[in-house]
Amino acid sequence: MSNLVVHGGTPLRGRITPSANKNAVLPVLCATLLTSAPLVLQGVPDITDVRKILEIFRTLGSEVRMDHDTGTLALHHHETLFDAALHRLPEEMRSSIMLVPPLLARFGVARLEDNVKGCTLGVREIDPHVEVFRQFGGTVERAEGSLLVRSTGRLRAAQHWLDYASVTTTENFVLCAATADGTSVLTNAACEPHVQEFCRFMAMLGVRIEGIGTSRLTVHGGSDLGGGEFRFDEDFHEITTFLALGAITGGDVIVRNSAPENFPLIDRTFAKFGVQITHENGWSRASTPGRLQVQTPFTSNVLTKVEAAPWPYFPVDLLPIFIALGVRAQGNAMFWNKVYDGALGWSGELSKFGAHVFQSDPHRLVTFGGGTLTPAVVESPYIIRVAIALFMVAASIEGRSEIRNATPIRRAHPRFVENLRSLGVQVEWTSEE
Repeated sequence: MSNLVVHGGTPLRGRITPSANKNAVLPVLCATLLTSAPLVLQGVPDITDVRKILEIFRTLGSEVRMDHDTGTLALHHHETLFDAALHRLPEEMRSSIMLVPPLLARFGVARLEDNVKGCTLGVREIDPHVEVFRQFGGTVERAEGSLLVRSTGRLRAAQHWLDYASVTTTENFVLCAATADGTSVLTNAACEPHVQEFCRFMAMLGVRIEGIGTSRLTVHGGSDLGGGEFRFDEDFHEITTFLALGAITGGDVIVRNSAPENFPLIDRTFAKFGVQITHENGWSRASTPGRLQVQTPFTSNVLTKVEAAPWPYFPVDLLPIFIALGVRAQGNAMFWNKVYDGALGWSGELSKFGAHVFQSDPHRLVTFGGGTLTPAVVESPYIIRVAIALFMVAASIEGRSEIRNATPIRRAHPRFVENLRSLGVQVEWTSEE
């Protein structure tokens, strides 16, 4: 178990080149199992989830050459073998469920732990995935402590309409459709930037996909898949995180950003707290004239709101980052998580800093910001950007604070502490048994 100790109150200043988005990297890694041709991936981050999937590949006999210094990964799955009686997919990674379609396509069977899970965001059912596997002709049965998914022969094309725009379910549909005979159509598909990046990788392999970036995907399956080289984009979550860290500490942080077209709504949300974002020549910058200030709505008697839901709404994973800004900004704001029912329970930890927050129900939280805060020792739940949000608040307060159980940061952000130190923060990891 790892904790972050920070001596706050120092404005962050400098330039950061962010890593790739783990929510793009992990499904792409799973998709590589679809082809026996050699692949080279550039910009692969050195994070715990990547290491776990690569270890799975090695266990299955794949050729894996990873250079963590350059982020270059060479993969060749030409001698990969899977035995459902021996091999299990790790339950601590939600993304492991996306290994099921390529295992089905190559070996006709996949074994999955019964309760795959990731961050503690509330109930995260696997029923939508089971529906997709069955739509394509797979069978799902319970074994002791696990699920067995089987197929006889090639998967068949499917037409499916999701209950909600789930990212991983959309990606599992595309993975199944890629090797199914015929044309498959998914309605109410997720369309986040990392889903689009995943679809571009699938297209590089030779899968013809129509509707990338929309809520309706048409996938023409059955083609022979090849190899090639693919470079990941910067993670828009990490870009936003470092911009927010600069703003909350009164500093000046400039972040590499090759896709500013994903940021108009994020930029407008920053503006609600008095932060102006500019994009120029592949770099993004946050500036805060004066102190953080919640923007007053034109409509009287309502709170400034940040409503988070599936893309193209404001990204739900970034909501904790802006709650941290709300705690520090003068004025009141409401934050609405329309996706997860267990993602705001950590807000009580903010009160340890002296923050005034009120959770009105499982999905909504109000910050009464601008008060005096003091350093504190706080406990993070197993949610990546909650640990970061608590760190943000701590970094903005002069004195020593500690974020306990901050380990989930390592699941998404390589060199997080090293990047922070380059910006002038006094911060270190500490461990406890």
